[in-house]
Amino acid sequence: MKKQISEQNIKLIQAAQLTKQASRSYQQGNYSKAILQTKEALEIRKNILGNEHIDVAVSLNHLATLYNAQGNYPEVEILLKQAIELYKKNLGEQHPYVATPLNNLALLYNAQGKYYQAESGFKEALAISKKNRGEEHIDVATALNNLALLYNGQKRYTQAEPLFKQSLEIRKKLQGEGDIEVATALNNLGLLYNYQRRYSEAESLFKQALELSRKLLGEENHYVAGSLNNLGTLYNEQRQFTEAEPFYQKALVIYQKILGEKHPYLIQTFSNLATLYNNQDKYPEAETFYQQAIELSKELLGENHPNTKKIMQHYLSMKYRMS
Repeated sequence: MKKQISEQNIKLIQAAQLTKQASRSYQQGNYSKAILQTKEALEIRKNILGNEHIDVAVSLNHLATLYNAQGNYPEVEILLKQAIELYKKNLGEQHPYVATPLNNLALLYNAQGKYYQAESGFKEALAISKKNRGEEHIDVATALNNLALLYNGQKRYTQAEPLFKQSLEIRKKLQGEGDIEVATALNNLGLLYNYQRRYSEAESLFKQALELSRKLLGEENHYVAGSLNNLGTLYNEQRQFTEAEPFYQKALVIYQKILGEKHPYLIQTFSNLATLYNNQDKYPEAETFYQQAIELSKELLGENHPNTKKIMQHYLSMKYRMS
């Protein structure tokens, strides 16, 4: 009996290690490997703990995150609904942990354009977090941010702005002015202002986020690269092409150095550079970067991923104008 228990514990430790390995694979952009590792961990937990254990719900949520990155939305929805059901069954309908898969399912619906379902999910997650955590908690800040992202994407800017600001203030209060998540919140609010063409306000926030990221993490990390990309887009949209180009180029160099040549973060930067050159009628340069973005997106995300289709559409539109 003791031997059997020991063997089971060893396998559960293996499942935990596989989950950590999957997280590293995901960060490196190797989604296929991460999925295999997470599936193996899930099967171990099911075999030892049963199909309705809370740890199975955790693995289901992790697997859903990976499928979401690949654009496999039908599978994501199934997994997240299973996870939510298990969380609620094991912990209760209003447990704070329920908010995580609810948020993830709402993010899926937002990506699919199912805005009513997304808004309902975000609000439910926010209500659960507030009930359990109080008005000022990191989980509440996350839920506010997600709801703001939904409204921002729908151009409901007057509703999005106060939510972004609340999320930012909570993070500043709880995590301090010098926390990397504050930089992310500054970037999100900056994107809102950029969409509204409030360029000076957006520029100020992007620069604050860039300065904070550099101060906390140094010159070469994905937070710095993200802020550089945002500044590049800000200047590109104002047709300040000579200002935009070096920001995009610096972001690309950082991503390639820290993440290698095949990571999803590179796709958007290639696409940004393609758009920049396309706006200047520099079609050979634009074509080169469009092709790189499309090739990498097909390889990492798949031909049917929304991002792949979107970049392909922009590329074909440029080719039509060239003809």
